[in-house]
Amino acid sequence: MGVKAVSEHIRSVGVWVGLPIHVWIVAEQDGVTLVDTGLKWMAGSILKEIERTGAGPLKRIVLTHGHSDHVGSLQTILARYPVPVYMHEREIAYAEGDLAYPGKSRPFAHVQKGLLQPLAAAGKNGLAPIGSLQPFFTPGHSPGHVVYFHAQDQVLLGGDLFHAKRGRLLPARFSPDPALALRSGNVLRALDPERLEVCHGGTVYRPAGQLGDLEQEAERAETAVKARQTQIETKKSKRSRQ
Repeated sequence: MGVKAVSEHIRSVGVWVGLPIHVWIVAEQDGVTLVDTGLKWMAGSILKEIERTGAGPLKRIVLTHGHSDHVGSLQTILARYPVPVYMHEREIAYAEGDLAYPGKSRPFAHVQKGLLQPLAAAGKNGLAPIGSLQPFFTPGHSPGHVVYFHAQDQVLLGGDLFHAKRGRLLPARFSPDPALALRSGNVLRALDPERLEVCHGGTVYRPAGQLGDLEQEAERAETAVKARQTQIETKKSKRSRQ
């Protein structure tokens, strides 16, 4: 288990289980905001680090989405700190097991019903700030995926919007709609954060500058798939005429 100072107000707690998993502790004026809760057995380290910050008690938990590696220690943490828990309203039915996540054959309840509250709406299709964080709706990896921007520290807490390796921005694995996820990545251009923190990977500095490369790679891959499909259809057509 590792702890890292991300910025003046943000620390990460991480673990390696074949891939890195990170959650984030944000020091606020009124206490602490926790972004995601990781795996079940990360609870002790998360609670210890919240207390170690000296920023005050945990005041709220905000979730990027409802997959098991992001909500695993939620109930253990709530047993110590019975605080409100927020998620995008579109994600709640999937996290609570009313709907199957895209790509899954059946629904599964990752979060007990009654624990989740929807993030408050603000303006046209926007979300209200919560603590020092500004949420942004970024679907694709999951139906209600959200990222959180800390404007003062210029840090975007990206959940599974992207992965990262050695400072390089990578598409998130296991996304049922990678094209939509990539479009959601335009939030990087809109915000132009100094650094992006993701659940699975390390820091990416000035990530907006790498987005064009990912878009070009996706375009080349799509072109290759279309060309392959055309070849297959041409061969089928020739065989049918013989």
